[in-house]
Amino acid sequence: MPDDMPHILVVDDEIHICDNCKRILSKMECDVSIARDGQEALALMGSRPFDVVVTDLKMSRMGGMEVLRQVRELYPSTRVIVMTGYASVSSAVEVMKIGAFDYLPKPFTPHELRAVVVQALTRRRTNPSDRSLPVPEKSSTPVSHQLIGSSPQMQKVVSMIQKVSPTDATVLVYGESGTGKELVARAVHANSHRKDKVFFAVDCGTLAGNLLASELFGHVKGAFTGAYQEKKGIFNLAHQGTVFLDEISNISLDVQGMLLRFLESREYYPLGGTTLQKVDVRLIFATNQDLQNMVENGTFRSDFYYRIFVYPILIPPLRERKPDILPIAAHFLEQFCRKMNKSIAGFDDDAIHRLMACDWPGNVRQLRNVIERSVIHCEKNRIGPADLLIDDGAPAKPSFPEAIPQTNAALKAAKKHIRLEAIGELEKKFLLNALEQNKWNVTQSARQTGLQRTNFQNLMKKYGISLRQHSKTSSAP
Repeated sequence: MPDDMPHILVVDDEIHICDNCKRILSKMECDVSIARDGQEALALMGSRPFDVVVTDLKMSRMGGMEVLRQVRELYPSTRVIVMTGYASVSSAVEVMKIGAFDYLPKPFTPHELRAVVVQALTRRRTNPSDRSLPVPEKSSTPVSHQLIGSSPQMQKVVSMIQKVSPTDATVLVYGESGTGKELVARAVHANSHRKDKVFFAVDCGTLAGNLLASELFGHVKGAFTGAYQEKKGIFNLAHQGTVFLDEISNISLDVQGMLLRFLESREYYPLGGTTLQKVDVRLIFATNQDLQNMVENGTFRSDFYYRIFVYPILIPPLRERKPDILPIAAHFLEQFCRKMNKSIAGFDDDAIHRLMACDWPGNVRQLRNVIERSVIHCEKNRIGPADLLIDDGAPAKPSFPEAIPQTNAALKAAKKHIRLEAIGELEKKFLLNALEQNKWNVTQSARQTGLQRTNFQNLMKKYGISLRQHSKTSSAP
């Protein structure tokens, strides 16, 4: 056996899984060994080097988590791939934090196993300290994406995009609302062999039941009430391209079943149709919900969950990647200055402090809106704290109560009171100032402030400001 042949170790306490993995990987012209538990695996590694270790997460003697820790400490150049039938976001994040090269939920296909091992071997070769391996060189082409930020968390996301894009593996993007899940999906498509084909983004939260099924699979004439003519579905139109299904937690159980069958074969029947359709489509899913919890509650199919949980990409919220806040804010500042034909150099120190102190519950989407409002509001060379209208108009530095809160509950109550008080005071002054400058003409006041007339009127109603009261006041002796 050639010395430069890759050496792979498969670790699982179920012998049939070890044998299956060995049979699948042996087709790659590599040497595959097996171990029945973590202790046996470490003993083998002490006697000979291995390039890649593929280990199960749950085992009776020394689980995969401990194997991963030991290998990372004793054999840092060895890549570790963790496979498990107990897939969850928390376990995926945990093994990635410890240093796993990748995470492979069971059941997986032979193609998926071989693909991730090839990626691990390829990445290992890029390290000059590693011995030469007979695998193709990784492309040096940088990843094409619109994600901003250089935090370790975002570097991890970009790295995962780079690894999964060349494959046809199903991707599941996790993240809170506003974190940029669609940007990740578009980046995967843009770096895939499908990049010159169509990309369809579907918001499953706005379509329910048969309407969503009809949009995806199409329908024949007379399939249901209102189906007056045949309609091609998105899967048909996206042949050889990518379909991004956002907010999949809103998909009904029936449609989940239809998608499960489609994922297995890429074949489907249009609603009401009898002619089988087959297409070549890559699917990317996204959600801001805990799907595993929904499975436990019976609101999400377990078989569908495990079928789409092939390659999860978790986008951390903005509050967990503070170094990315200012680069993102600067990007939006430049974007909106160009759009509004304004020249604003940046943010002053107080504004920067305020940006970094905010938790950004609405994530990047909220930050974008704040910067847009700030560019509209700013009349100087730099954006100051008074220009940062965060939380729908709250000033950057609200006044604090004289009495210092003594408990966490009291602190929360005080913060809420300050926020509401500041918002109310600022919005009321904002309205009165606009009305006074425009002689209480509501239409002109709304136009000057950049608000829709109806929104301006709703704010007036909220604070009890009326033209009738003004006329009475101005006519009083």
